[in-house]
Amino acid sequence: MSGTAAATGSASCRFAHYFVVCGVDTETGLELDDGLCQSAYITASNLRPTAAGASPSLSGESFEQSPIRRSFKSKVLVHYPENTDRSPFNKDAVNMLCMPRGLSFHTQANSLDPQFHSFTISFDDGTRSYGFVHTFYEEVTSAQIITAMQTLYQMHHVEHHSSSSASSPSSSSSSASSPSTSSMDSLVSSLDESDAESLAGVSGCLGCTGSFDPARDTLYVSKAICLLTPLPFLQASRRFLSQLHQAVTSHTAPPLPLESYIHNILYEVPLPPPGRSLRFHGVQGPIVCQRPGPSELPLGEYPLGEAFSLLGVDNMVQLLTCALLETQVLLYSHDYQRLMTVAEGITTLLFPFQWQHIYLPIVSAPLHHLLDAPVPFLMGIQHRDGAQRSSLHLPHEANLCFVDIDNHCVEAPEDLPVFPDQTELIQELSEILLRFGLPPQGGGITKPTTTTSLRLSSLVLEDLMEDRRNGNLGGEELAVLERLQALAQRCEGGKTSEGRKTLGNVFEEEEEELKAAKLNIQLREVFAGRFAAIFGRYEEFVIHSALDLDSWLSNREGTFNFDKVSFLSVQPAPYLRFLSRFLETSMFSSFVEGKVISRWADREPLQQLFDNPDICVESNSLYVSVTTAQAAERRLLRADHTAIHPHLLDMRIGQGRHHPGYFPKLQADVLKHTFVRKNLCQSKLLDPSPQIITQTHREFVDELLSECRLKTKRMLMERMGKESAEVGQGEANITGLQENTLIHGLCDLLERTWGHGLQLKQGKSALWSHLLHYQAAQGKTEVPAESPGLSEVGQARAWIHLALEKKMLSQHLKDLLTNQELLRQLYKPHAFLLCEEEREQFLFHLLSLNTVDYLCFTRVFTSISIPYRVAIIPMKKLSIAMATVNPWVCVSGEVGDSGVIQMQRNTQEIFFQCKNLGRLSTLQLGQENSGLLAKCLIDCVMVYNEITGHTYKFPCGRWLGKGVGDGSLERVLIGQLVSPGGEEDAGRGTGTLPELASPSQSIRTVLGSFGSRRILSVEVQEDMREAANNLVKHFHKHEQERGNLTVLLCGEGGLVLSLEKFLLHGLKTNRLFQRNVFVWDFIEKAVVSMETDDQMADLQGSTLKKGPPCDSLCHYVNTINVSPRNIGKEGKFQLFVCLGIRDRLLSQWLPLLAECPLTARAYEEDALLRDCAAVNSLSRILHTLDEFTITLEMALVKGVDL
Repeated sequence: MSGTAAATGSASCRFAHYFVVCGVDTETGLELDDGLCQSAYITASNLRPTAAGASPSLSGESFEQSPIRRSFKSKVLVHYPENTDRSPFNKDAVNMLCMPRGLSFHTQANSLDPQFHSFTISFDDGTRSYGFVHTFYEEVTSAQIITAMQTLYQMHHVEHHSSSSASSPSSSSSSASSPSTSSMDSLVSSLDESDAESLAGVSGCLGCTGSFDPARDTLYVSKAICLLTPLPFLQASRRFLSQLHQAVTSHTAPPLPLESYIHNILYEVPLPPPGRSLRFHGVQGPIVCQRPGPSELPLGEYPLGEAFSLLGVDNMVQLLTCALLETQVLLYSHDYQRLMTVAEGITTLLFPFQWQHIYLPIVSAPLHHLLDAPVPFLMGIQHRDGAQRSSLHLPHEANLCFVDIDNHCVEAPEDLPVFPDQTELIQELSEILLRFGLPPQGGGITKPTTTTSLRLSSLVLEDLMEDRRNGNLGGEELAVLERLQALAQRCEGGKTSEGRKTLGNVFEEEEEELKAAKLNIQLREVFAGRFAAIFGRYEEFVIHSALDLDSWLSNREGTFNFDKVSFLSVQPAPYLRFLSRFLETSMFSSFVEGKVISRWADREPLQQLFDNPDICVESNSLYVSVTTAQAAERRLLRADHTAIHPHLLDMRIGQGRHHPGYFPKLQADVLKHTFVRKNLCQSKLLDPSPQIITQTHREFVDELLSECRLKTKRMLMERMGKESAEVGQGEANITGLQENTLIHGLCDLLERTWGHGLQLKQGKSALWSHLLHYQAAQGKTEVPAESPGLSEVGQARAWIHLALEKKMLSQHLKDLLTNQELLRQLYKPHAFLLCEEEREQFLFHLLSLNTVDYLCFTRVFTSISIPYRVAIIPMKKLSIAMATVNPWVCVSGEVGDSGVIQMQRNTQEIFFQCKNLGRLSTLQLGQENSGLLAKCLIDCVMVYNEITGHTYKFPCGRWLGKGVGDGSLERVLIGQLVSPGGEEDAGRGTGTLPELASPSQSIRTVLGSFGSRRILSVEVQEDMREAANNLVKHFHKHEQERGNLTVLLCGEGGLVLSLEKFLLHGLKTNRLFQRNVFVWDFIEKAVVSMETDDQMADLQGSTLKKGPPCDSLCHYVNTINVSPRNIGKEGKFQLFVCLGIRDRLLSQWLPLLAECPLTARAYEEDALLRDCAAVNSLSRILHTLDEFTITLEMALVKGVDL
């Protein structure tokens, strides 16, 4: 049932806050505005020069462009009321946003079509108000303005003619002054001697585009009427303003003075209650607006279909990804409303998150200094006619998403992660758009198709409105009559009178509006459903560490509110790159903080809606019930409330007269209203005054310094905290995904810092540009190795990663900033790099990163060619033995190997260059076995990365040669990263623990020699359990955070060494000669015993049953033995264990070896292999590893076809 609603005295519950008129002020004249913050007031009275002989108002002006094509500063002519209680009026900001390009003058030869656009204004408390602007052209009646425009055109003609003459070959060489100066001097002289008639004697280019002759042309000037509202009622505001303008241009006077309709919308039309709709009346008919209910998605009337049609689905998803990751987003279009449509569309799709940074969808010329902002922003600038993308001076491009709306192009930052399930998301969105008749690929504006084209010709809207006012028709009867009349008139095919809107037109508009609303809901539900699927259980990972709100607020900066590691651990692997960066954004932090604060205060409406279990459902279901669209349709088709009708105000006779084509001068006495003003300030970003600009950039400087402090602190805490938790486990957990995320944030911070206040740049990277300028000025700087394929941004990031890995980032940047003369050339005075105190603090925070180790360059930039140096270190007492061998090496890392590199005889060192191998893991060392004494005892092999300065040590401690040791001619060594302090201090003095290296000679001696004490069985079993446990923990980490699997298998304390201890326990040997024993000898004999049991008497009563496990054991051992590689007995046993654990056979082989009759003769009675309980326990431990997929390095299995 409909009711009647009226607004109260408070502005907070009114539909509109302000009504504004902007245009030309005939009293002050014209003010040229080229976006250069220069002014020259021109009126008919000040055209003549001053007594000094020159006109100060024209000094320095250029008239090369026709005044018809130039912009002039507009002014707020009137606004009502003066101020409201919650939304103070900012005259300068509203004027800039109502007419961002200023005043435009046209003649009858130009298009005079009205234009519509909207804008938004932010307040300090985070709230926004919305402005809706209808711009039209009105004939100029002021003689002063017409004369001023005529004079400007004549100045332009003289300037243009003088420039052409000066550029022609026949021009006089005696004219030394510039064309602009000479033309101005001649014009001033002519003004001294004659009047406007003599000025008009200069022939103009009649009929040319941009020409103006008052005798021939009619001059028009732009004027804007604006409605400021607290909520984005786009459709209702557009219709109200359009009807207001149509009443002005109509030859028939409206039923009431325009003041009545303006007064009604300002003071008598309330906001519709949540979940309800409201009907109010414009000049030509009723207008309906509606608000979603508490359980529905928030109000969002900007047409998402138009945004998707402009950019296409792929680009919109990419743009949304950039917004979610808080990159800098710059929209670019000739149409201001397109800027708002895309900006509002993106921020609407962020639900339940909210944009936390600078949000200015329309940035006029006086605010272009904000493009220097070194913080995330979402801004839009107009594409001027003839302007090229390359002509834009953008200091920040390394992390900028540039959106060329008119050309349907999105330039995203490099290395942008993919949105989760992006392919499926694009497909789902495309299907929705196709159902509404919109092309998913974008490239144009196509309104949703309608099934019926309703046309009406006789019964006009005003007649029924009058019947409704008189009470002759009820709501339902009116609706039925309207539709019947539409059908009848469509059959008659009659035509309406000009300028009168019919019910059929209204129905058509309502149907299109309804379809757009349904499309909005469906598109928003898709994204809301995606977020619900990813973050539906986010509450389980929120950390509530404070007892009360005050204690939480006092420790807010250092408090971790979300368990990011645990959250990422339950996410699918393809999501991790995106989510790891998204969890670091301000919008997610603010969202989580809102959840924490909700323990003591009311929750934010968006968060309350997202947390509602009745609404938030799993993915693949609609996030909001389908009743949402039905409710919106019901509210739009049938209003719940009706506002008070416009009525005649207390105006004197003669006021409010209708002058067709001219917006009247409104009567202030009936439109003024007084509200109590509260202390609520608008954002200072919209103030173009020099003092505020300086203050704004000062705040940017402080924000950059604070961000640097927080980022470096976070990097240290994460790195050192993970290392403390991983003591004894080798590699820190932070490596990989999270480390890359944090370092990417540091690169972004440095780019934004170096881009602040930049006025001279080469390429897209501000930091790399500075490095190039510094290199040119100083002739030296450290840059990465040759990096083919890397852009300027990629090269800058490589340089940062390399400097960070070498612990030289702070020092390099300090050296870069020592050239003060270069800094002053490259940067504006307000730039961060010219603030000496803040700059020193910035470098100090970066210096703290030297306390931890990073391998960020080594692991990320794998395509760069790196020079390596390899040195073989023999035992000192046998160093002369190196002269008898021809060694070769093959170095392997996380991302590849170097291939076999042959070394010359009597050479212990070699240099080679290859693609970055990543962190080095293994090294194959061999020799050709040529010569009688081709054997040597190798202490270790050292590998040096000549770019990063890292040193890797590969311990050996064993013989290399036939007839000595285990007879190996090739060994696979496991490496460890040596700290810069030296080999003896490996692992000490830094925050990173060394990896486990190859088993040392001392350990091998203890294992192989039985002259020493027997190893306790308890120790052996404990080592075995620890080795298996390390492997299990390895596979339960994120793939990006896992360490080197080869280390856990073959390194000191690894599975191979632990199993070797187990099998050596109690193994009998000839103690007389103290010879080393090898497990491989026993395994070979056991296999021979299994294959030739008919030749051995001990096998006659054997209970051993042959089967697949026995066959596989024999097959693997024989294949390893016939391998062309001379890896020795230790190497063969290592290969045996690695292949067995890879193929899930090792747990089956161990019982076979224990049951073999040879075992009773080869082992003592108390040996572990003869202990059934110990064997079964070990078999179960090894069986737990069967669930994991183990991939072995090629260095381990090369030459073995299994």
